[in-house]
Amino acid sequence: MIDMSYRPRLDDLRPITSTSESSLALDTASVRTSPPSSFAGRQGYRAEHLGAFVVPLPDTSAIAADVLPVPGNSDARLDYEHFSIVMSKSRRLALFTGVNIDGSASVSVSRGGDPWAFDGRIPETAQAGDELYANNDFDRGHLVRREDPNWGPTAGVANRDTFHFTNCAPQLSAFNQRTWLSLEDYILSNTRRVGERATVFTGPVFRQNDPVYRGVAIPLAYWKVVAFVHDDGRPSASAYLIDHDVDLTEQSLLFGAFKTYQRSVAGIEGLTDLNFGELRQFDGFSNEEAATGEVVRRLIFGPEDILV
Repeated sequence: MIDMSYRPRLDDLRPITSTSESSLALDTASVRTSPPSSFAGRQGYRAEHLGAFVVPLPDTSAIAADVLPVPGNSDARLDYEHFSIVMSKSRRLALFTGVNIDGSASVSVSRGGDPWAFDGRIPETAQAGDELYANNDFDRGHLVRREDPNWGPTAGVANRDTFHFTNCAPQLSAFNQRTWLSLEDYILSNTRRVGERATVFTGPVFRQNDPVYRGVAIPLAYWKVVAFVHDDGRPSASAYLIDHDVDLTEQSLLFGAFKTYQRSVAGIEGLTDLNFGELRQFDGFSNEEAATGEVVRRLIFGPEDILV
């Protein structure tokens, strides 16, 4: 498990002082914005990526009021190379991301100081930018993992696309370590090793009591849903949740140890109000819950604990 002997309080994250405000303003003034024209021709998320196993983006009908509109796009998706994002209007963060992975065409793209950017297709005020991340312990956490869409001749374009604030969420540095990263490594290495394809959805869990920091409610949990096809042609789906123990008082929030669980697709639907359609029928945990009426939750410490 992740060593969280140091448990930072939200109050411990350095606030913006009168001195840092000026430097923050200078930093944010230099942050670039990608104009709408720069996204022309992007191959966003494709439901048919897994062949006959068609996996559409999650349905947002139950939370339609919180879906940020995208001018010129009736389904409110922001298309990037090999992935797409739907934004939350109220939280200024992604409701979810969806990425297509093609291990047979994977390309290693070095990380060369790619700058984060606003997406010019939506207002900057609808995106949480550097003002949230400056001078504190939050990482600019990729929701679509940088390496995942980097395949085919446009791998470099996909890599740059992942560095938009729409694909960013505030995560303490420990979040990006050990179990969650090993899970992502497992997904990516297996698609590369056997040349398979996978589809991965990722997003935060929004709760009404999420602590507010610099005007942004900070998610305390994140989920991931993975769809793929076995070697024998059998479709499959699995779901995961990373959460951590918290001590919430009137004055502060104490971050506890992160825990990663394998959950059901149906369970993730209950936490997010997203609808994954027929995907739950290809998930053994969802089928078990439907048969028993009991919530299935499996604590995992590494890829060897995953059941598919």
